[in-house]
Amino acid sequence: MAASGYKFKLGINGLGRIGKLTLWNHVARKSFDEIVVNLGRKAGTSLSDVAHYIQRDSTYGWLHGYLYGHQARSVVTDIDEDKGRLRIDGVPVRFLREKRNPAEIGWAEHGVRLVVDTSGQFLDPAAGPDAPKGSARGHLAAGAEKVVVSAPFKVKDKVAPMPTDIITTVMGVNGNDYDPRRHRIVSCASCTTTCLAHMMRPLIDAVGAKRILSASMATVHAATSSQEVLDRLPEAGKTDLRKSRSIMNNIILTSTGAANALRLVIPEMNDIPFIAESVRIPTSTGSLIILVVNLQEEPAGGRIDRTAINAIYRQAAGDSPEGYLIYTEDQNVSADIIGMPRAAAIIEGHETHTRTAEACIDLAKVPGLDAGLLASMKTQVIRIPVTQAVIYGWYDNENGSYVHMLGDRTVSIAETL
Repeated sequence: MAASGYKFKLGINGLGRIGKLTLWNHVARKSFDEIVVNLGRKAGTSLSDVAHYIQRDSTYGWLHGYLYGHQARSVVTDIDEDKGRLRIDGVPVRFLREKRNPAEIGWAEHGVRLVVDTSGQFLDPAAGPDAPKGSARGHLAAGAEKVVVSAPFKVKDKVAPMPTDIITTVMGVNGNDYDPRRHRIVSCASCTTTCLAHMMRPLIDAVGAKRILSASMATVHAATSSQEVLDRLPEAGKTDLRKSRSIMNNIILTSTGAANALRLVIPEMNDIPFIAESVRIPTSTGSLIILVVNLQEEPAGGRIDRTAINAIYRQAAGDSPEGYLIYTEDQNVSADIIGMPRAAAIIEGHETHTRTAEACIDLAKVPGLDAGLLASMKTQVIRIPVTQAVIYGWYDNENGSYVHMLGDRTVSIAETL
């Protein structure tokens, strides 16, 4: 999505991994007059230390290299400690270092209309602006018109009705479901859900949800800040002891909310039995989804084999004007997809596998079938041809995939303001 030069300010709340890379992304786009970043606290000894952090990244290298290549020079200029301002490649950036609670940030005072919250802290969209520990609605109370959240919603009250002004979207899948007249808080789900949605959508469109008997996925995921560098004693009340173990030395089993978020993005998933699992590995970025689907074969239709599955993704990638889905038959490793721009999912067709066999179903054990009907049948065991397909999808869970998608969502919302 090309930059349009919107004549208003963008707010970013938080400057962790996604926050910093979001700043990089919008500096590159030149989409906004100014960017206001809320740190919520003092950092280092001066604004120069913040600039030091922004310019360098252990995964993606120098900011100026990201913008212009290896021959570029520093693009951070005009550091003004007193005013909390500097320029990045000519874009004015102001830093707020006082308030952590969104309701107290004062976006209106700084002319910010659109906020991207990358803190990962304010995920309950039902929490009011006066929530003791803060909430996404606090940004609205502080003067923002729209809030984009860089994580899935986590609603604490499962019984209460969902607010009507929120939505979860993945660009290229259900991005057009966003209604600027109605929605004020938009979740961009997660990096894993984003990749998974772009893997499931082509399959559902091609074969139909009813033919997908079940699906499961496992993400082999790069480390995040929820892991420890070295082993440490768990905090009081923590039940997952593995989160206190060193990510540098271990493969760590963990959980993912991708299955729940996917149902919000692709409603057909509500009718497909689906389970999602995750493991964390000692890499800084670059992740992989291993998707397994069981498909019912149709006697009158063509057989679903490896060639057919790859053809579905090759066609879908060709039909994706945004380039969010990429199909390749290269033999990749995780480092190859780091920083690959715009790619929500990179299907590695070389590794697609299928197996077809007959599944035996004992109708006598199927609940609800009429006993008389069963008695009249010559056999109560039927055989159904089922194809199991294994599909691999790469994604750069930080900059190359998720942050680019988050940036496109942000710019598309800005177009409506």
